[in-house]
This record gives sequence, structure tokens and C-alpha cells, in this order.
Amino acid sequence: MSADSSSPPNFPFAPPFDPPFDPPFDPPFDIVGFDLDGTLLDTSGDLTAAVNHALGLAGRPPLTIAQVKTMIGGGGAAMLRLALEQSGGCPPEDFAGYHRELLTHYDAHIADLTQPYPGLIDALDALAAKSVTLAVATNKGEGRAVKLLGLMGMLERFACVIGGDTLGPGKAKPSPAPIIEMIARCGGGRAAFVGDSIFDVTAAKAAGIPAIAVSFGFLNGPVEALGADAVVDHYDDLLPALARLGG
Repeated sequence: MSADSSSPPNFPFAPPFDPPFDPPFDPPFDIVGFDLDGTLLDTSGDLTAAVNHALGLAGRPPLTIAQVKTMIGGGGAAMLRLALEQSGGCPPEDFAGYHRELLTHYDAHIADLTQPYPGLIDALDALAAKSVTLAVATNKGEGRAVKLLGLMGMLERFACVIGGDTLGPGKAKPSPAPIIEMIARCGGGRAAFVGDSIFDVTAAKAAGIPAIAVSFGFLNGPVEALGADAVVDHYDDLLPALARLGG
């Protein structure tokens, strides 16, 4: 999928069923958007493997998943820079090559270890059954985000996927531009955004919509420090949190 396509992507959207939730949920939002890495999907295993592949080529020691988790959120290049800084940095002339190797490895193993977070599918089903439009705004490249969601069997759930490169340089989160574009592509309406990083919370608030932080994501500090309007510890908590925010 081209990031500079003249028309926004639209994917088939069909709620599979209306699962029972107690109490019944009356959605206060027309649109609920999600970050991808650390929010919808635990991608830490595959990202760590890609980072360690690049570090190995640079002659550096591997990092643990726990270490890499704190580096995710700003895109692949930012993640690799942080990883290299753990062992002394990297000459600028060498960085592009290591970054290419990381991406090549990741593309070949993008869904080997990745899994949706517990309760996610039921929460998405419940929102879709209530005619809430679902969308993704991620700092992952659009093509990779679409590929990953497709491999996970989830792409059709989302009305649009906005990547870190979709709107051009300087318009990834924490810019509000991806959130604003997400709302526009979903047809407008009252929206909320769910994420796991300061990039997500900052972007949502700058776009004028509520931000929900997940405490199980790729955090580099206390989730309360993100300043979100609500925090959820499990996807079972998402619908009640949305109801409270919309009240």
C-alpha cells in the first residue's frame, strides 16, 4: 500500500457477532482508534529479534525483550538508535545499513511471535457489534502495519490504517495529524484513542480527543505519568472506561 495514495484505504468491516457484556454497553463514541505495537499486539518478541540481528552485525551484545520494550514507539530507526546507544552508539555513516538489515529481518519474521493482547478480540467484537468504527494510527510504516494486521487476520476489522509514513515527514505521532486524518477517513464523529506511549497520549490530546493508556504496553515509566484520561489494565476494562469518558 502506498503512503501517498490519492485515495484513503478502506477495508471491509463486518462485526462478527454481539458478545454478551455486563452491564450492556451503549457506545458514547463513533470512532475508537488504536496504536498497534504494545496496544493491539504484543510485537516485542519479533522486534527484539530484529534489533538483535542488527546489533549482531554491528558486533554488539543482544538485548532482552524487557530492554527493547522501553525503546518501542517512535518507529524502527529511533528504536535501533536507542539499542545501539546501549553499547556505545554508532557512526552516522554506518547507521543506515544496520537499519536496513533490521527492517529486512523484521519483514521476514513480522508475525512469528506476535500475539494480540488478552481480551482484545472480544473488546473489538463488542465495539463493532455496536457499530463503533475501529481504526489504527501507528508510527510503524503503513505497509508493515497493513501486512502485520493481515497476517494476524485482523485487517478487515479496521476502517483505516494510518502509518508513521502515511502523511509524510514530521507528521507521525506525537503530531495530532494521524489522529485527525484517522477521524476524517472514518467519516467524522466523536472519537477516542487507545495507546501505550507518550506519543499516543500527546497526539490524541492535541487532536482534542480523549486518550486511554494501556498499562500492559511498552512503557518506559509509570503509566500514570503519561497523563491519559483513563488507564486500563486489561481489555475487559476498555468498554467501561469508554462509557465513563463519554458520560
